[in-house]
Amino acid sequence: MLRKPTPMLFFVLSFFLLSCSSSDDPANPTDPTPSEAMYFPPLSGNTWETKSLEQLGWNPSAVQPLLDYLNEKHTKSFIVLVNGRIVMENYMNGHAADSPWYWASAGKTLTAAMTGIAQQEGLLNINDKVSTHLGAWTSATAAQENAIQIRHLLTMTSGLNDATNEDCVAPECLTYLAAPGTRWAYDNVYVKLQDVVAAASGTSWNNYFNTKLRNKIGMTGSWIQTGYLSVYGSTTRSMARFGLLMLNNGNWDGQQIINADYCQTATMPSQTINKSYGYLWWINGESSFHLPQSQFEFPGSIIPSGPADMYMALGKNDQKIYVVPSKKMVVIRMGDAADEETMALSDFDEVLWQKINALYN
Repeated sequence: MLRKPTPMLFFVLSFFLLSCSSSDDPANPTDPTPSEAMYFPPLSGNTWETKSLEQLGWNPSAVQPLLDYLNEKHTKSFIVLVNGRIVMENYMNGHAADSPWYWASAGKTLTAAMTGIAQQEGLLNINDKVSTHLGAWTSATAAQENAIQIRHLLTMTSGLNDATNEDCVAPECLTYLAAPGTRWAYDNVYVKLQDVVAAASGTSWNNYFNTKLRNKIGMTGSWIQTGYLSVYGSTTRSMARFGLLMLNNGNWDGQQIINADYCQTATMPSQTINKSYGYLWWINGESSFHLPQSQFEFPGSIIPSGPADMYMALGKNDQKIYVVPSKKMVVIRMGDAADEETMALSDFDEVLWQKINALYN
């Protein structure tokens, strides 16, 4: 797999608590995607049902090579869920179940989720002009700025110059380069969606996020302001809760938190320029992809060894949420950069999925 350049991203910590318990629950031992009911952990406390590899018919001998690789690659935590139950949960390199860690750009997907919630509540429409909610917010002309819709921020196709603003999203840093929808560029301008949601909801971003998403699925953690950017940090289990919500198309134990159609659209190709990008989610199994900070189109899937239907939240230093609908699986990895260079995408993903595949193939 080709090496990917590093996106201009960020890191920070916050706080929370949780740990693990187990229960016995029979499943078809030969089926890695058992037909048992989906499990959702309680909103509070440490209870979370488990499922053994033996119950799933998986290969226990593949576990140690996987853990050795994770440890070697500076991983701090690793979780595998199947049907919501914990199959693997491992902490290493000084990390623990109640240790906070930053999501980096994997947290972009939380911003996409909140935009969808605001839309379903009638507070905005992703076809709205951004300026409808923010007024003047760039250095572009009024006509150029008014062409930028919320959906362009969700899909990284605003047309604003990604080479000039780095982490800055003040108006003087946001300059016009191309017509919206004509150019895909990985850029931190997406963070203006948080301002849009706050303005549309009439409350703070933190309050809207906590009441409409975090508390409803039992997440802990918080957003921390770092300059122009707002960065999320949580325990590994809280990250797994969000992955489980997305696996179930925005439904948490019978309560529809995010509109199901929006969730499905968010995790499908959102434009034709970078076919492997949805609404701030990366998508596997497509015919081509772009890399962060690159205009070159690479042929093939982002992670050839990964499931074709997998979609991913990917962040600096290899923060990962992998969601695999066909296997009813969520995989979480938190830690330091797997390799010497920090990347959102690297060959770490490819090798990791080869080792995950060995669990059930």
